[in-house]
Amino acid sequence: MQRRAQSSAQGGFTIIETMIAITIMSIGILTLLAAFATAVGATNNAEENLIARQKTMEAMENIYTARNAQQITFAQIANIASGGIFTNAATQLLAAGPDGLVNTADDASFPANGPCPAGPECVVLPGPDGVLGTSDDKAMSLANFTRQIQISNVNNPDGTVNSSLRQIVVTITYQVAQGKTRTYSVQALISQYR
Repeated sequence: MQRRAQSSAQGGFTIIETMIAITIMSIGILTLLAAFATAVGATNNAEENLIARQKTMEAMENIYTARNAQQITFAQIANIASGGIFTNAATQLLAAGPDGLVNTADDASFPANGPCPAGPECVVLPGPDGVLGTSDDKAMSLANFTRQIQISNVNNPDGTVNSSLRQIVVTITYQVAQGKTRTYSVQALISQYR
C-alpha cells in the first residue's frame, strides 16, 4: 500500500521567507531615516549657509564700491603684507572702522544693540511667531564666523604681472555641529579702471 502525501490547499510563508521580508523592510526604513536625517541637517544649516553667502558678497561689493567712489586707491587694494590695507589672516566679522571697509586694521567691535551683545556681528532673526520686529525675536551671534580677504596679482599670458588687475577671494568660514567647519568663497577680478 502506498501512501500518498497529501498537499494542503493552504499555503503560507516559511520562517526564512518572513526573515528575508523583514530584512528588506528594515533596509528600506533605515534608508528613509538616513535621507530624513540628511534633510534635517541641511535645513538646520540653511541659515548659516545664507549668512555666509551674504557676507562674502557684502565684502566683495564693499571693495568695488570703495574703488568706484575713489575712497581708496588701486594700490591700497592689497593685503597688508603686500603694502595694502586688507588684513592677511581671517578675522571675526567686525564693524568697518573709519575707512568704511571690512577686514582692515581699523575694524572695531559692534556696539550692543537690542538683543545683540557687543562684539562680533550679530543678526536678529524672527522668533516663533515668524515675524521680525516683535518681542520674541532672537539674536544670532556670528562669533563662529570668520572672513578672509585674499588679494593677489594676476599674470599676463607671457607670465609678467598685470599691474592693472588683481584677483580677490573672499572666504567665510563657520563652524557647524560636531566641530566641523564649512567655507563659502567668492572670487572676482578687479581692475584699476572703473
